[in-house]
Amino acid sequence: MAVKNLCIYCSSPLYQLGGGNVKCSVCKKKYSPIRIEKIKTLIQLFCEGENALTASKSLNISYVSVLNYYQKFRHLSAEYCEEHYHLHRTPDSQYEEYLYIEKSKRRDKTAIFDAHNFLTFGYGNYVYTLLMPSLGMFKQQFVEDKLEEVYSKEFSKFMRTSKIIKISEHDNAITKFWHYFEQFITSFKGVSNDHFPYYLKEAEFKFNTPPSKRSKILEQLYFRPNGSGI
Repeated sequence: MAVKNLCIYCSSPLYQLGGGNVKCSVCKKKYSPIRIEKIKTLIQLFCEGENALTASKSLNISYVSVLNYYQKFRHLSAEYCEEHYHLHRTPDSQYEEYLYIEKSKRRDKTAIFDAHNFLTFGYGNYVYTLLMPSLGMFKQQFVEDKLEEVYSKEFSKFMRTSKIIKISEHDNAITKFWHYFEQFITSFKGVSNDHFPYYLKEAEFKFNTPPSKRSKILEQLYFRPNGSGI
């Protein structure tokens, strides 16, 4: 028997199955409408900046499951950012390099090699980020060669650059994003090097996208006909 709702993936008629599940008459996908609503709510909470632990408690979903969903949303955010940049970038785009070091490490002279180094391109009111190779690959060689002075000079240069950024009054998308990113990333209790690129793209997505449009964009990406499975 057909039900009123249409398929979340292809907008075709649905048929009711046992256990409250439904099946699409065209793409043949089977899913639980209740679970779909939970995923939509998770997307909304993600877009609003709700952390995974709070989201897991409010929806009665395991913390690990929410973490996995959130990571998927970050991957989709990165995909959207890539497409948006290639569609809307302009020939006169400007870019600047940024070094991010966790606040707890900024007094450590060797912390320059733990920095996340990325380029920030500005196009109109939007930004696009490109993560550069880690400086950590050079750390051991500097230690073995006892080049403490090089460490110190590089770290001092970073601190001067960081200070200039903090007091800068330049009103452009690049510097606005740097301030936004610093506030965004410190809301997490440490981000691993493996996951940092996707947190960076999450910040880029949220900076570029009005809050009212974020959930709809991620829902469209998540529920594509050939997209994520449930």
